[in-house]
Amino acid sequence: MCGINVIIGSNQEKQIDLMMKATMHRGPDHSSSCKVKEGLYFAGNRLKILDLGPASNQPLWTKERDAVLVWNGALYNYQDLRNELLVLGYKFFSNSDSEVLLYWLKHFGTEGIYALKGMFALAFTNLKSNQMITARDPSGEKPLYFSHKNGNWYFSSEAKAIQKVLSESVKINSEQFSYYYYLRHTHPQQSFYKDILQFPIGTCWSFNLNSGEKKSFTWLPKANLKRKANAGIFQELLKDAVLKNFHVERPVGLMLSGGADSSLIYSLWYEETGEPLPAYTITYPKEIQYKYADPGFVRQLAKRYPMLNRPVEITLEKVKANWDAYIKSMDQPVGDSAGFLTWILAKEASADIKVLISGAGADELFGGYNRHIAFSKYLEKPRFWEKLKQMGLGNILPSNASKFLNSIEKNPHDTFIQMAALEKIPGKLLLELGNYYPKSEGDLKNALEWDRTWYLVNDILKIHDNTCMAHGVEGRAPYLDSELIALSQEMSETEHRDQLGKKWIKSALQKRGLGAISKRKKLGFGLPLAEWMQEKDFSSWIFGTIQNMEKEWGSHFPTEMRNLALNPGKAKGRQFLQVWNLFLLASWLKQH
Repeated sequence: MCGINVIIGSNQEKQIDLMMKATMHRGPDHSSSCKVKEGLYFAGNRLKILDLGPASNQPLWTKERDAVLVWNGALYNYQDLRNELLVLGYKFFSNSDSEVLLYWLKHFGTEGIYALKGMFALAFTNLKSNQMITARDPSGEKPLYFSHKNGNWYFSSEAKAIQKVLSESVKINSEQFSYYYYLRHTHPQQSFYKDILQFPIGTCWSFNLNSGEKKSFTWLPKANLKRKANAGIFQELLKDAVLKNFHVERPVGLMLSGGADSSLIYSLWYEETGEPLPAYTITYPKEIQYKYADPGFVRQLAKRYPMLNRPVEITLEKVKANWDAYIKSMDQPVGDSAGFLTWILAKEASADIKVLISGAGADELFGGYNRHIAFSKYLEKPRFWEKLKQMGLGNILPSNASKFLNSIEKNPHDTFIQMAALEKIPGKLLLELGNYYPKSEGDLKNALEWDRTWYLVNDILKIHDNTCMAHGVEGRAPYLDSELIALSQEMSETEHRDQLGKKWIKSALQKRGLGAISKRKKLGFGLPLAEWMQEKDFSSWIFGTIQNMEKEWGSHFPTEMRNLALNPGKAKGRQFLQVWNLFLLASWLKQH
């Protein structure tokens, strides 16, 4: 709902205002900065979602002016926390979650972080104890970047705000090209700017403003399940999450693909409220609708539940016309064509709504991707599949089967990293990535956690936040409610294998007479690149930009990336995805 900016350092009044202006689009309803104390500066941009009056503007001070908060997000259990604070004698002057969070942190300090349920990136200072707290939620729904340079600390919702202040001293981090090429994004702790890092998810830092000492801890949501996880419990938790995510005072809409995840969200909402919502669906010209059939499935859902259908048509001409504006708004490049789709959808929706709900997170928590099913097949007979690979079958089989066999390594974690990658990762990088791979007792649980903490956070959620906030719209994802994350975390390896393919979600749809949607073949959310790549008009638009990037940056690229950048027209099979990603990166480097 906001953009936050913080500087720890002397004489930073001009710099904090520069950062605030750089993130103005994140909070178009109000912006302000302040000198908290000597050597500490806060700034906030507010998008008003709950309690629309000025009492919740940021930076938000206590009545006594002994504590101050800037934050970005939504606290879904704020009413429970508010009740606890009322018992403790606190009085409130607004109905916002911001004021609750301010006094909660004042009273409980870092210990209060564990009780927060929602999405957030925050900075809070208690002037009595001279303590500053920064924290980011365990799902990484809200971004937070930082830099420790020239003796100062800088924190912001977007890397470009810090880059704006550090200016010429910030260079492109060429070490991230390999991560981008193989994984679609930077290393989760890095950005494409040197010296500007990503704040880790599910982490809290505490600064002693007198001594400069910094302490840190991490946490994950805990579930309060009194019985074994089952379809009924899952649906109860999701219904509760939907109602909490929709609890706002501004108009809400839903990204509706006609897939299982978003369709179930809409079904639960309508059953509970009887209120039709604006539902935004990407559509394409008739000649390719046979493959990109989202509108047809949305119409099936609309026969069961009334809705305000809002089609968003995509053509190549529309992409070209909006490309420069899209790239300019992009804080960090993410190699996923879903980014543009979400951006244009949020742009058109912003005229009517201020909160946009998505089905993000369901696949990562409950095994919804094709690679999860493929990995489970591999785990049943790892030696068998390894022998087939050694026989060279991966070089002659169709695309998907070839990707499966060529991903197989000598251990499960390397195998899944390869399955999740766009192309075969070379040994040195694969070895490094293995150091970050989860190491619980279950191979499938580790794979899901890898997708949750790497792919979901650094691709899907980064896209959802950046593209929505570019238009002053807040993105929300009910499947990432803390109770649902905890449910997934506490499920056993066997329970996850039984649940593969999101059986609870699909069975819920079948019970509602939506079997066609539940049985729909998994189709990624993205532009029709395979079709467009055949058109000369498209290829001539993107190839030259890629080749110009190679001339300037090619010496920093991994071998496979450089070869493709030199000759994008020679892409084979699924490499059309890589060609698009190179074009996006080239466009971003040119702009930023």
